[in-house]
Amino acid sequence: MLFTIHPSNLVCALSVAFELSTGGLSQHHWRTALIANKIAKHIGLDEGQRQIVVYASLLHDIGAVSSWSEKKRLLTFKAGEDIFRHAETGYELLKDSQQFGMLAETIRHHHDNWDGSNPSGLAGKAIPITSRIINLADRLEILLKDHIYIFEQRPDVLSAIRELSGSYFDPELVRALHEFARQESFWLDLSNPHYYQNFFRQIDIYGRMVFNMDDVVNIGEIFATIIDRTSCFTGMHSRSVSLVAAFLAQAKGYSQEEVKLMKIAGLFHDLGKLAIPNEILEKPGKLTSTEFSIIKQHPYYTYRILEKIDGFSTVAEWAAFHHETLDGSGYPFRIQAPSLRLGSRIVGVADVFVALTENRPYRRPLALAEVEKIMQGMVNNRKLDGNVVSDLFGNSANIRTLVDQISEWSWSASQSCQY
Repeated sequence: MLFTIHPSNLVCALSVAFELSTGGLSQHHWRTALIANKIAKHIGLDEGQRQIVVYASLLHDIGAVSSWSEKKRLLTFKAGEDIFRHAETGYELLKDSQQFGMLAETIRHHHDNWDGSNPSGLAGKAIPITSRIINLADRLEILLKDHIYIFEQRPDVLSAIRELSGSYFDPELVRALHEFARQESFWLDLSNPHYYQNFFRQIDIYGRMVFNMDDVVNIGEIFATIIDRTSCFTGMHSRSVSLVAAFLAQAKGYSQEEVKLMKIAGLFHDLGKLAIPNEILEKPGKLTSTEFSIIKQHPYYTYRILEKIDGFSTVAEWAAFHHETLDGSGYPFRIQAPSLRLGSRIVGVADVFVALTENRPYRRPLALAEVEKIMQGMVNNRKLDGNVVSDLFGNSANIRTLVDQISEWSWSASQSCQY
């Protein structure tokens, strides 16, 4: 099976995950991409370089999105020395990716300063032009305030940028910015929340990529790593759910391609958890009602993000409905048994099984007999599909292999946790 996907469609959809917060969506990556594309076009970069500029802009903070404290530090215009850490992390995440590897170097250097005052030691034109553009666009976006009329901000924003020309920023790029910043339309586009869909349609000129199933699995593994870094207790949770869900799909007689789709759904199922602060995910005690309501956002965002991607309608359902229950009391869509497809039931069973067999901040992994007892109780209460649970526990050798793999991953990932 091939996925014919607009690269902008895929990258824009996944970048939404970086904009998540408890207060809704921000627009940092989108506006950074818009500004960066404007600079790139103004200085005459070729189409290939502009493509890298736009896609790297949309993913430039990929190394920081797992940590809310890291994201907060990036909101300071003159950030400290630790601003370079997430750029290096982003590079490490992408450098070996066949699909996104072309963006790695740009992201690695997107905070490097023109004067060379950065860990890489690169200075001036030794810094990739794509990185220099994103650095300027990113810092300009940080200065924008949604509660102040955009034209009132323009003088102070340009002045702040101009002061750092030749130290933080490439002077030629600063001059280019000042040239097109005379256009009122530029600033109005930045402040118009309805303009971004037009912008994304414009960058569709970069064409489509043809991804096979393994390509999408590889992309899913990158995002699973990001998602699972939100808590040291869930360091391999998404991969474990993917493993168990694929095993159950095989047990149900799914085709080889469907099993890979199930693996993809498992890898992405907690994408919306990037909307949940780390302190809630790692809280050792009982959650408050407010905290639990924040937790309940995550499958909603998983669905809304994945449904935007070409060909992902089935993956979106299987991944995002893992907290729905047969009796209709699940969340966030309250789907009842007749409308809850088998793929979603499989991911739901896999998620519960993995959660019970891995380390959590409030307990150690449970013994297999206790896990089976709890899950059978959930079947009796019409929370889980009994046939899927039977498939899971029906082969003692297979389930022991799964538990051993999950335990090994969970133990390794949780070594940094404080009990």
